[in-house]
Amino acid sequence: MSLNELRTLGRTGALISPLTLGTLNFGTGAAPTGPAESIRIIKAALDAGITSVDTADIYSQGEAETVVGQAIHSRRDDVFLATKFHGQMGSNPAHAGNSRRWIVRAVEDSLRRLNTDRIDLYQAHRPDYNTDLLETITALNDLIRQGKILYYGTSVFSPAQLVEAQWIANTNHLTPPVVDQVPYSLLVRANERDVFPITQQYGVGVLSYGPLDGGWLAGGYRVGGGQPESSRFSALPGRFDVNAPFNQGKLHAADALAQLAARHGLTLIQLAVAFAMNHPAVTSVIIGPRTEEHLTDYLKAADVVLSESILDEIDDIVAPAVNFLERDAGTVAPHLEYPELRRR
Repeated sequence: MSLNELRTLGRTGALISPLTLGTLNFGTGAAPTGPAESIRIIKAALDAGITSVDTADIYSQGEAETVVGQAIHSRRDDVFLATKFHGQMGSNPAHAGNSRRWIVRAVEDSLRRLNTDRIDLYQAHRPDYNTDLLETITALNDLIRQGKILYYGTSVFSPAQLVEAQWIANTNHLTPPVVDQVPYSLLVRANERDVFPITQQYGVGVLSYGPLDGGWLAGGYRVGGGQPESSRFSALPGRFDVNAPFNQGKLHAADALAQLAARHGLTLIQLAVAFAMNHPAVTSVIIGPRTEEHLTDYLKAADVVLSESILDEIDDIVAPAVNFLERDAGTVAPHLEYPELRRR
């Protein structure tokens, strides 16, 4: 396996590299990677053979899109460009969601920031429980007809929502979504149970993100090793607190996986990225480097092939279809997050 072995994105016929460059860390202000270094990383990734770039309007409130547009402008035709809508832009709560009203505004803003005349893949960043799914799909179908987007997809939709989207589109003679974006890693495997079988049944490509599970698989989370320093621990201490009882299972699994990687002459990062790339439902794994050194570490995983025996050992440490925390799924369904929705 290598970056030169392009993969077909679902039923689209479009070919993309098995690694996709994610841009969550790029931008200004609170973003950890400033514009100049972000552009260097993007160009280095393209030079290394990565052909697809994933961003979102909400990343640094549009700054990531601007940086991406500057970096790929001279190579636009060689880049499969994906961005997302849904998150709130600015202080106005009406500037968010999956309604037709917001989508037609959001796509124009993204096109301008990206300095391009079309978006290859436009994705609903999260489900919108206040908007009828038919409205969203119809609006996206219209954007395809107008040539502003080529394909559209979803992100962390539930199995029921994935099937509903296909049914709505086909019933109403509309173009159905062709991609779903989901978290997937050695420690976050629940999508193996139903999401991946559904995407394979309908010919939907998968862009998986979080191969390092927010840093849990970067090598620093070890039993008895103390609390690793990270910005995520400061922002979301519950999810990354090694002393929390509900994180003990994940901590011991991360430690066992690090030992497994070392026994086979791999870094934990190589093991983690290679594992995510190995699943037959996954078209491309989104990586999110903050530095050029991080990018190099990710790229080393592109040539790693895991044997059946290593995959069996992984299954012994973390069983298929297991998530340690509900939040690891990328979103929490409203009826689980709000008690009033499950009580009379």
